[in-house]
Amino acid sequence: MKCADLHLHTVFSDGTFTPRELIQEAKKAGLSAISIVDHDTVAAIKPAIDEAGEFDIEIIPGIELTADHNGREVHILGYLIDYTKPSFKQKLDFLKQNRIERIHKITEKLKDIGIILSPEKVFALASFGTVGRLHVARAMVKENIVANTKEAFRRFIGEKGPGYVCGFKLNVPQAIGLIKSVKGIPVLAHPFTLYDDELIPEFVKYGIMGLEVHYTEHSQSMINTYLRMAKEYNLVVTGGSDCHGDAKPKIKIGSIKIPYALVDSLKAAQAKL
Repeated sequence: MKCADLHLHTVFSDGTFTPRELIQEAKKAGLSAISIVDHDTVAAIKPAIDEAGEFDIEIIPGIELTADHNGREVHILGYLIDYTKPSFKQKLDFLKQNRIERIHKITEKLKDIGIILSPEKVFALASFGTVGRLHVARAMVKENIVANTKEAFRRFIGEKGPGYVCGFKLNVPQAIGLIKSVKGIPVLAHPFTLYDDELIPEFVKYGIMGLEVHYTEHSQSMINTYLRMAKEYNLVVTGGSDCHGDAKPKIKIGSIKIPYALVDSLKAAQAKL
């Protein structure tokens, strides 16, 4: 049976695999299709498509946009996007700059509580990609401030931590609208992280079209809940591992495999736009 993993990251955001390495791992995992959904960037998509033919892997063009909802961080996945549209790329360049500013704010907040972490140490880990909190966490590990990235999030840079900064320029309706502007299907990523399923009907009103039901940290009870909600609100169902390579070594590509029929459902939804 053909399977897909629709939530993967590369070195162009906060993963550690190059597009080619990711495709090689996808082949080893027995996947037929993958989606690279790097944070606020589409830089990995063309290189991945160029490599994929050699391995007979289908690349679903995607992105993961970060939005602010009343001070809460919300991630919106976009699938089957027209990633070549110039106006879209211009907007992503703006978001990339916003991420750089956020790192400076986070390191300043850490400094206020006695944690000295140079922004340059964070940017060095991000290399040429978009920078995010996982880079901060990895830098904190490298500087022996914390033992691992989980500790960094738990103690310092998680949403309730003293070093957390939201500061994203998009709200949820804007993120959804941006994805639809390039003919993409907006999907709410890992909904359990909201800790409030009542937000889902609100996001449906804003135009969300899908739920990431199958996810590494979703229990079977959560999956059942989100399947019911997807049916109730006529939403497409997606899923993926959220693999970041060595940055999250316990989460392997293909640890979540969804039937290819769900990819067909995404394509059918796009055809109706």
